[in-house]
Amino acid sequence: MRTEPRFMVARVLPELVPQPVRHYLDHTAAGTSIRALARAAEVHASTILRQVRRIENRRDDPLVDAALRRLSENSDAASLLQQEPCMIQTPRTHAHEEQQRISAECSRALRRLVETGAVLAVAQDMEMAVVVRDAPDGSTTRSAVVGQDVAQVLALNDWIATDNPDARVVKYRVTAAGRHQLRAFMASDENRATGMAEVRASFDHARALAPAESPLNGLARRRDKDGKPFLSTALVRAGERLREDFELAQMGPRVTQDWDSFLTAGTTQTHTSAPGNSPAAADARVKAALADLGPGLADIALRCCCFLEGMETTEKHMGWSARSGKIVLRIALQRLRLHYDSLGQAGKMIG
Repeated sequence: MRTEPRFMVARVLPELVPQPVRHYLDHTAAGTSIRALARAAEVHASTILRQVRRIENRRDDPLVDAALRRLSENSDAASLLQQEPCMIQTPRTHAHEEQQRISAECSRALRRLVETGAVLAVAQDMEMAVVVRDAPDGSTTRSAVVGQDVAQVLALNDWIATDNPDARVVKYRVTAAGRHQLRAFMASDENRATGMAEVRASFDHARALAPAESPLNGLARRRDKDGKPFLSTALVRAGERLREDFELAQMGPRVTQDWDSFLTAGTTQTHTSAPGNSPAAADARVKAALADLGPGLADIALRCCCFLEGMETTEKHMGWSARSGKIVLRIALQRLRLHYDSLGQAGKMIG
């Protein structure tokens, strides 16, 4: 007769916590024997032992160690998503929504980390981790802010890794497993994507083939006739600011986003920017920025900054001549920079 472990962390942990970590916590935090875990998982005891040893060896990674400590200390709730006592009694639907939020945040972080030169920087004195990338002029551009809970999930799943865990600021890069997971996240988002059908279809097809960097980054590496970057760091940051809000807006309830009103046909609607980090506030800021750009400029900003549509594809959709799109995009980014500058501190990157 099979003996079940007296405490099965696997029963209550979210899907984002990998099975070897669940076995490790069952053994170290709950005291379940290796043989009992092996019987429950229907594998050889040596398999569980190797998993436990591997997780133990990974505790040199500060994100992995922090995540395991949090899970061990909260073994009664046994969840990265249940840190507050009041959440232990919350309905399963709330826990499911929290897990969806974490998944969406992981997907957003991975999309930034696959861009050329991007790293996730984590410091002990920082409440949030940040994705940064070297700009063509030698400066560093921040492209995303990531919560510690999200960063820990990324590390626990081997989606990111570091070569120097003892540094004051630990830098993580995306792994092959992280790139594979990003494609899985993108595939699961296909049926939930909303907005302009034609643009989304081409965008989804392109990113499914190769989840790559923003078109802005490629243009920033090009030089004009004077030898200067075609897009300055300030213009790239303006485009990244729009994209950050756009991605945050998609994390809210899956309601239809009327991006068509910002395309070439134009719109007479007015939109007011809203403070805060909620999806609704981010959605309002995107619409305010696009309304300020107006027809045409809003179109190319939405396509290139938010949908990551390539320049040649944009020119084809817009009916423009070859190599003219980058000029219009630069004008749009100049206008977008003025929009964010006019907002003062509210126009800075989130976080």
